[in-house]
Amino acid sequence: PQLRQAIEECKRVILALPEHSERQKDAVVRLIHLRLKLQELKDPGEDEPNIRVVLEHRFYKEKSKSVKQMCDKCSTIIWGLIQTWYTCTGGFGIPLLCPYPPYPYTDILPCPPGCYYRCHSKCLPLVSRPCVRAQVSHRAEYQLSICPESGLDSQDYRCAECRAPISLRGVPSEARQCDYTGLYYCSSCHWNDLAVVPARAIHNWDFEPRKVSRCSMRYLALMVSRPVLKLREINPLLFNYVEELVEIR
Repeated sequence: PQLRQAIEECKRVILALPEHSERQKDAVVRLIHLRLKLQELKDPGEDEPNIRVVLEHRFYKEKSKSVKQMCDKCSTIIWGLIQTWYTCTGGFGIPLLCPYPPYPYTDILPCPPGCYYRCHSKCLPLVSRPCVRAQVSHRAEYQLSICPESGLDSQDYRCAECRAPISLRGVPSEARQCDYTGLYYCSSCHWNDLAVVPARAIHNWDFEPRKVSRCSMRYLALMVSRPVLKLREINPLLFNYVEELVEIR
């Protein structure tokens, strides 16, 4: 009952706030979280809820028992036959505002896909990495400096994501650099995944995959189809050297 009352109050606040204002957007996000919490409580007769929301991840409980995956949190295998696990797949949708009270929402817009962060049920409370889907939705832009390294000392010799102690000598944990952010990560947050780095492609026309952290890899994967690079403003000289770009222009 308290959740339903909070949802109704949130609807009234949204209608009273200026349209398209930041406060109204924040209230819409709060309404979504309240409705998700209510949905969790409605899941009947299960030991684990079907939906979990953690740091803007929207986790769905996986039904597959035969697929073997790696947990993004503890870096160990997820055994689907005997373990409960979740994947951040997004998909809850964005409510459309309706001008007619008392119900401000009449339809649902598709939501961007999740970041596909996978982890054991037991690891959910320990998740420290926010969902990159939210970053893509609110601030869709690339790091355009090539591997902007600032040194391990600027990170207090700790992983840029989970803050675990790291060192270039591998004691207590190996420091692995992400070629996209220039930051250093521990082996649990950096699996030596390979990805094309946008800054190298734009400035050097270099498409060789480089080692990036898990967070960077998923961010780049979600951003790959977004037309956010204004190439003629960032590097206009590139058109003088790449024949394909001249033809496209």
